[in-house]
Amino acid sequence: MLIPLANDPRDYAWGSTSLLAALEGRQASGRPEAEVWFGDHPGDPAETPDGRTLDRWIAEEGPAVGIDGPLPYLLKLLAAASPLSIQAHPSKSQAEAGFAREEAAGVARDAAERTYRDANHKPELIVALSETFRALAGLRDPAATRRLLAALGPGASPLAERLAETDAPLSAIVGWLLADGADAAGGVIDAALTAESDEFSAELELARTLHAVYPGDPGIVVALLMNLITLRRGEGLFVPAGMLHAYLEGLGVELMAASDNVLRGGLTPKHVDAAELVSVLDPSPGLPPVIRSRDVAPGVRRYDVPVADFALLAVSPTADGVEVALSGTSIAVATAGAPEVSGTTSSAGARLLPGGAVLVTPDEGGVRVTGEGELFIALPGR
Repeated sequence: MLIPLANDPRDYAWGSTSLLAALEGRQASGRPEAEVWFGDHPGDPAETPDGRTLDRWIAEEGPAVGIDGPLPYLLKLLAAASPLSIQAHPSKSQAEAGFAREEAAGVARDAAERTYRDANHKPELIVALSETFRALAGLRDPAATRRLLAALGPGASPLAERLAETDAPLSAIVGWLLADGADAAGGVIDAALTAESDEFSAELELARTLHAVYPGDPGIVVALLMNLITLRRGEGLFVPAGMLHAYLEGLGVELMAASDNVLRGGLTPKHVDAAELVSVLDPSPGLPPVIRSRDVAPGVRRYDVPVADFALLAVSPTADGVEVALSGTSIAVATAGAPEVSGTTSSAGARLLPGGAVLVTPDEGGVRVTGEGELFIALPGR
């Protein structure tokens, strides 16, 4: 079966007022449109044509078509006009322990101070749909950060001294900035507002932009410890457990494990638990690799990620169309043109305009894609 899916954009403040509307070829609403969720996550499940939410549809109809439980992933379209919070996600074992701890303490699952809202990890992949997509990801090599701080002058001295302590992991420095380093952060921010550096001009400009939105937030200084990355259209960034990151600007397809566990590290009015964030952070510095798709069949490309929760395919049909073998429950979303998608078993079909999506049940075994355009298919990983 092919089941059309729809959902309303989530109106987070950082969302773009134009990117999703432009993708879908419709009039902009004038409100921030940040994310469209295509999945069965109870936080905002997609809707099926008969009005049922996807989680209810799967519970009631899934067993008959080979779906044996909730989806292990959540597929989104994400449109950022301003930075998301700096954040990291726990590993599976960390999530299980944290969830059990907060459950035992009686913290309501929707409480503002709640950290672990489920017992799952949340690795994620973002693939750029806009010509560029900017993000902060991972902690920068300390030698480069020392050069940045030197450009800031005396105002950055307390942080520079901390960074010079070779036995202090970067994660501990992040925790200090968020919990006890307000004065030191203020000095760095003040210096960054007027400093100049050929090597770090983009990072300093970002700091000034962040200060305009979150004046004095220690997260601005945390951002200066991170790698500033620009993805080109079609390039991806994989965020494993423990990697500090923040999406800054652009339109993308996002695929993640089905979880809502977020530990924040600044640039947000929401709850920040510095100690818990540090406990899950990977302190290893380095530039995360940009993930480029590889051809697996004519017109079909795959983004390789090291998790079993999900896989992502990009399909641009050839003149004769393409057959795409699928295992498990899949979701396809169109991002260009008007591709026609039909099941390989039932021959049920759907024409997808950009932003349109369908659920492909396991009993189909795959899809045939014809016409012109582009679509992304999320499915369980191997």
